[in-house]
Amino acid sequence: MTQQEPTPVDFWFDPICPWAWITSRWIVEVQKVRPVTVVWHVMSLSVLNEGREDMTDRYREAMRSAWGPVRVLAAAEQARGPEVLGPLYTALGTRFHHEKAPRDRETIAAALAEVGLPASLADAMDATEYDAAVRASHAEGIERVGDDVGTPIISVNGMSVFGPVVSPVPRGEAAGQLWDGIRLIAGIDGFFELKRSRTRDPVFD
Repeated sequence: MTQQEPTPVDFWFDPICPWAWITSRWIVEVQKVRPVTVVWHVMSLSVLNEGREDMTDRYREAMRSAWGPVRVLAAAEQARGPEVLGPLYTALGTRFHHEKAPRDRETIAAALAEVGLPASLADAMDATEYDAAVRASHAEGIERVGDDVGTPIISVNGMSVFGPVVSPVPRGEAAGQLWDGIRLIAGIDGFFELKRSRTRDPVFD
């Protein structure tokens, strides 16, 4: 039996987004049951929301602080290459979303240590020198799908979409079946949208 070639998937994420986190854990599950390879890319909710006039003060502050984690990811990628993004995202996301840890230097330094990166990379949280790299990666994702979307973005076989937005994480063959559906729509020229209103909060278990 000929082994099927893995399907490459590009995945754009902001590590603070709970919905992107669930989708990322889904694609990790997919890798267990389907031949898939994932290339991770950062995007930024801070960039996405620039210029919005309808943000509350609380959300505006959240977008200001959201620069920190994506800057650290960009710094880590420059230091160790793109292959570090997946493990570091897992380490950060586990802390942010499952452990409810604050998105501060201590939490980020612990995530860096978990994947064998120096804690000094946490200095990038306040280093605007990484903003250009974040913006470039963000723009690459957004240019594939248009402006009226958020995070995550996935790109499969030349088609890029926002989502899938799911809760909780599909596991095992359920993850594989959702992937099969994504591959199906990716093969349909002119497919644009499926959507319904969310009726539950993110479930991380």
